[in-house]
Amino acid sequence: MEKGMKKYKVIAKVDSKDFVRYNVNDLLKFTSFLDTQFPKWRWFNVYRYTKDGNGEQLQSFTSKNRPSHKFLI
Repeated sequence: MEKGMKKYKVIAKVDSKDFVRYNVNDLLKFTSFLDTQFPKWRWFNVYRYTKDGNGEQLQSFTSKNRPSHKFLI
């Protein structure tokens, strides 16, 4: 991984019943992706990236409470 690059696992609720899971490097670009691919997305949870998939939850965002930075501060 490049120095200064952060990686997160993200689980997003994209409609009334479906969820998607992605590995994410940039929260702002991911939010834009959700807006275009899943316009009715509701929220996403950000987890510390681990290979086994059991990272701790770091933060939650909604379609109205969006990330303001590329990485969590």
